[in-house]
Amino acid sequence: MYTTGVVGFSRIGSFVLTLASLVSAAGFLWPFFYTGDSLPKTQIFFWFAVSISFLLVIVQISNSDLDAKSVALLGVLCALIAALRPLGAGAVGIEPMWFILILTARVFGPSFGFILGLTSMFVSALLTGGVGPWLGYQIFAAAWIGMAAGLIPGKKVRGKKEIAMLICFGVIASELFGILMDLQFWPWALGADTQLSYIAAGPIAQNFSRFITFHFATSMAWDIPRAIFTAVLLAFSGSSVLSALRRTHTRAAFLQPIEFIERAKA
Repeated sequence: MYTTGVVGFSRIGSFVLTLASLVSAAGFLWPFFYTGDSLPKTQIFFWFAVSISFLLVIVQISNSDLDAKSVALLGVLCALIAALRPLGAGAVGIEPMWFILILTARVFGPSFGFILGLTSMFVSALLTGGVGPWLGYQIFAAAWIGMAAGLIPGKKVRGKKEIAMLICFGVIASELFGILMDLQFWPWALGADTQLSYIAAGPIAQNFSRFITFHFATSMAWDIPRAIFTAVLLAFSGSSVLSALRRTHTRAAFLQPIEFIERAKA
């Protein structure tokens, strides 16, 4: 079993994760490879992938890859992220949830980060009324960012170097989230008569060039503030939050078997 941090993926869990990721990746990348004349209903891809991903959580719990303490911590952090996300509602790119997801995944590993990103985005959508065809995209974008944060190398790096590394990741993740979100509506956003429109069954290079131009022309007003805000939160609160999470990790002794010691009678 692959293990990092608190929770690892069993073989079944790894298979479910791979399947869900491949299906969701197809939902993101289809404009560059689709050869049909009519636009597909990509929501089907994502709701299928989301269903598989929640199956992953069930598999993790049933296989004891998530013990009671891990589930409790997941619930607390999920509620915290879901509560933080509405604080940026109406503000361009002000999204305070990402620094918590990045720091948690740094401490508890990629699999925990994936599940936390998945569940917290879903819960926040329920709280804010953000359920719609875009939700599947948001769920997997958050899950992948959480998993990537847990895979950042240098687990023994501490102090200012670690914070600088996480800030660089936060900036990249902020831009990546913007790119993934643009992929969800770009084929439908401009119609078929502009220089940036999606060309059905067009060459990959041409569609890719049009998408990149569309993204940087329309989304930097969101991506740059998101990156700056995430970087500032990581810089000012990263050390203290990391310390608190690492103390929790150590004291809770996640996935350590409970041993009962019988004292010999005198």
